Amino acid sequence: VPLRAGTLLLAWLIAMVLWGMAHGTSDIERGVDIPIVFDGVSEELVLVDQSARAVNIRVLGTRAALRDVGPGMMEYRVDVSGAKRGEAVYEIDQGRIEEQLPSGARIVSRSPASLEVKFARRGRKSVRVRADIVGEPGEGYNVAWVEVDPPYVWVTGDRREVVSMREAITEPLEIRGARESLDRDIRLALPDHVWMEDARPLRVRVQVDEVPKRGERGKQ
Repeated sequence: VPLRAGTLLLAWLIAMVLWGMAHGTSDIERGVDIPIVFDGVSEELVLVDQSARAVNIRVLGTRAALRDVGPGMMEYRVDVSGAKRGEAVYEIDQGRIEEQLPSGARIVSRSPASLEVKFARRGRKSVRVRADIVGEPGEGYNVAWVEVDPPYVWVTGDRREVVSMREAITEPLEIRGARESLDRDIRLALPDHVWMEDARPLRVRVQVDEVPKRGERGKQ
């Protein structure tokens, strides 16, 4: 009986090893999104539109090979150093993607086959910053003053958007019910394809004071 039990155990172990080998070497298919990165964008231009932000591929290969194929492991770089203002089309070179694949993996399909992009002239401008204050302070309090540091910033990006800007507005700052002053780091709510030249954070200070009572006003 012990011999029969040992034989059965050995047979089970062999079966498990063979099962593991079969599943470890059998081909499987996986979809992967490869982010698109642009190189060589001219200082005179800004990218304002692109038909895709990633190349989607279907990859066939063994489980072992596809362990090294996944998000963050690959990228597709596009050289746009010779681009002009307006629209341009770049073919997706499958070979450049295959070069990044491990041995034992191959591409079954890819999408898109080409990439359409649009470039606009770049502009820059100094604009005043205005804090977007939302709500009212608590009862018996008011806003004495609002200060933004820095009060002016240089913005750059799509020239049409930049030229039309009269001011740069911050993201909303909620002060509803406040009974004390606020001092916050804040970002600008800029149009698409426009950004600050200086990446340093903005600071908004809101002075909230208690409103003097009637009797106190007369004593002043």
